[in-house]
Amino acid sequence: MHKFKKKGSNELPPISTASLPDIVFMLLFFFMVSTTMREVTLMVRQTLPSATELNKLEKKSLVSYIYVGVPHQQYQRAFGTEPRVQLNDQFAEVTDILDYIIVERQARNEAEVPFMITSLKVDEYTRMQIVQDIKQELRKAAALHINYSARRKAEHY
Repeated sequence: MHKFKKKGSNELPPISTASLPDIVFMLLFFFMVSTTMREVTLMVRQTLPSATELNKLEKKSLVSYIYVGVPHQQYQRAFGTEPRVQLNDQFAEVTDILDYIIVERQARNEAEVPFMITSLKVDEYTRMQIVQDIKQELRKAAALHINYSARRKAEHY
C-alpha cells in the first residue's frame, strides 16, 4: 500500500472572518437599544420626600424638570450651601424659569404644548419659600400643570 502524503505543511487553515461584520453590528445594535443616555447631570443633592399617593407620568417626553437642592460638595465653593435651582445642566436663578419654560415650549410641537408638565424635584430639606417663588414664576409663564416628584413611602405592617 502506498502512503499518501499531504502537500504543504501541517498548518491550520485560516479562520473565516465572513461573519465578523454581522457580530459587530449585532453588538452595536444591542448597545444602542439597551443604553439610555443621561439627560441631565445632577449638581444638587436630591433626597426626594416620601409620599403614599403617587401617580406615574405617562409621557415623560412632555415633562420639563426643575431641580432644587443644596449643591454637591464640588460646587459649594462657587455656589454656597443654600438650596439652588438647577435648570438642565446649570444653576439658575428663580427669575430664569420664565425663559426656561419659553425655550421648552419652543422645542416642542405646537400640539404638545398644552400637555406639557413641569416637574419639581425638590430636596426634602429645602424650605418652602423657594418652592413658592418657583410656583410664582411658573404662573407668570402660564405653566400651570405642575408635578411634585416623590418616592414611594415604605408601608409598615
